[in-house]
Amino acid sequence: MNFAVLKASFLLLLTVGTSDASIHIYQNELFREVGNAYLLSGGSEGVAASPSATSPTQNNIRDGRSFIRFENITFWRNKEAAEQHGQKVHGTGLVQVIIFEAADRDNIGGSAYGGQRSICCTPDLAKLGVCKQGEVIRVPSATNLGWPKVLDVQFGGNYLSANMDNTEVDIEKTGMYNLFFISCDPKLKGLVMSGKTLWKNPEGYLPGRMAPLMKFYAFMSAAYVTLSIIWFSQYVRFRKDVLQLQHCIAVVIALGLFEMTLWYFEYANFNKTGTRPVGITSWVVTVGAIRSTLSRLLILSVSMGYGVVRPTLGGLTSKVLLIGLTYFLASELLDITENVGTINDISGKARLFLVLPDAFLDAFLILWIFTSLSKTLEQLQAKRTSVKLDIYRKFSNALAVVVVASVAWIGYEVYFKATDPFNEKWRSAWIITAFWHILAFALLSVICYLWAPSQSSQRYAYSAEVGEELDDDEAPLTGKTQEGDVSLVKQVKKERSVEDTDDFALENSSEEDKRE
Repeated sequence: MNFAVLKASFLLLLTVGTSDASIHIYQNELFREVGNAYLLSGGSEGVAASPSATSPTQNNIRDGRSFIRFENITFWRNKEAAEQHGQKVHGTGLVQVIIFEAADRDNIGGSAYGGQRSICCTPDLAKLGVCKQGEVIRVPSATNLGWPKVLDVQFGGNYLSANMDNTEVDIEKTGMYNLFFISCDPKLKGLVMSGKTLWKNPEGYLPGRMAPLMKFYAFMSAAYVTLSIIWFSQYVRFRKDVLQLQHCIAVVIALGLFEMTLWYFEYANFNKTGTRPVGITSWVVTVGAIRSTLSRLLILSVSMGYGVVRPTLGGLTSKVLLIGLTYFLASELLDITENVGTINDISGKARLFLVLPDAFLDAFLILWIFTSLSKTLEQLQAKRTSVKLDIYRKFSNALAVVVVASVAWIGYEVYFKATDPFNEKWRSAWIITAFWHILAFALLSVICYLWAPSQSSQRYAYSAEVGEELDDDEAPLTGKTQEGDVSLVKQVKKERSVEDTDDFALENSSEEDKRE
C-alpha cells in the first residue's frame, strides 16, 4: 500500500467515524484492516479548549471544561488468539488508543527512507530507533510534545477480554479531534470493542460545529414570532376578507415558527444529555420537510396567480399536489439520513444518490415557477391591471434575486467542502445551514408584504377587471402609481370612484336626451 492509498483510507475512516452524538456508544464494533494495522474509528468532533482557570465540577454541564472521557471500554479477541498464550503471561496483546487533532494527522504513521508509509512501526523503522515494533508510529506535535495522546491497553494471559480504565483526557487547545483504537498485533485480527466515550465542550455536550446553530435557531424563532405577530394581527383584523392564498401563507408562517422552535429545543436537549433520541429528531425533520414542501408549493401557486388572478388552480391542482408529495418524500429521506443518528455513516455514493433527487426536483420547480410567472405577467399586462402587475413584477424580481443567491451559495458550499476534507473549518460550518433558513425567511417576508390582508382583499381579487388608461401599459417593471401608492385598498377605491363618475355622466347624458 503506497502513501496515497493509505492517506485515502485514513480520510475515509475520519469521515465514517464522525458521529452526531457527543456520547459515542460502541456495541461489538469490529476493527478494520488498514495497511499493517487493525483500527476502529471512535469519533471526530470539533472541541473548544477549556478555559485555563476551570476546575472539575460535579453535575454541572456548563462547567467550562472540555474533555474526552472513556467509560466501560472492553476489547474482545477470538479464542484462537487467546489460546496461544499461557495463563500467567503478561502483555499478550496490545491495543493503543490514539487521540490527535486533525492538523496533526500526519504525525501518525511514517516510512523508512521515504518508502512505503505505515501506521504501525516496521522492522526498518525500529532499527532506526524511530519507534518500537508492534506499536503505532507517533511523531510529537510541533506545538505540544504531549500530543498526539497514546493510551495503552494490554491483554493479560489467555483472557479473551481486556478492560480499559475509565480515563478522562482534558482538551486544552481548540481543534477538530479524532479518536482511533489501533492494534498492530497481527494475532488480534477480528478484534471487537464495546463501551462508550463522552465528548464535552465548555458549554455542554453539543459538538462544536453544531453549537452555534442552537443560538441561531433561537434567533430564527424570535424572527418568526415577530413575523407571526405582524401577519396574524392583520389576518384577524380582516378575517372576513382573507383570500385562500393568505390562508396558505398563514400555514407556512406557523410551520416555520414551529420548526425553528423544535430545532432549538432538540439542540438544547442534545447539549444537555449528549444524545439525540431518534423519535424526537425524526419528528423535527418531518415538520421541516412539510414546511419546505409547502413553501415551494406556495411560491408555485403564487406564480400561477392563485388567489389573485384566478380563484383556483383548475386542472393543475393534481399536478401541483403530485410534485409536492414527491418533493416531500425526497426531502424527508435526505433530512432523516443527515440528521437522525450518525450523519456521516454513509458513503459518498450513497449520499450523492440521496441528494440528486432533491436537487433535480428543486431545479424542476424553479423552471415551472418562472414559466408560470411569465404567463401570469402576460395575462396581467393584457388586462391592463396595473396594481396586480406591479405586485407580480416585484415578486418576480425578488424571486430572481433568491435564485441567483441560491446558485452562488451552492457554488460556495461545494468549494467549502472540497477545500475542507478533514472538517478543520468546523467553527464556520454552521453558516452553510443557516443561510438556507435565512433565505427562506426573507422570501416569505416579501410574500407577506406583497399579499398582506386588507379590507378589500376579496373584492379586489375576484372583481371584474376594469380597463385603465393606456399610460398604464407603458409603466416600467417596478413602476408605481402617479401618487406613488401601491396599496390595494386605495387602488380599489380609486377604481370604484372612476366607475361611479362614469355612471353619473351616463345618467346625465340620458336625462338631457329625454328633455330634447
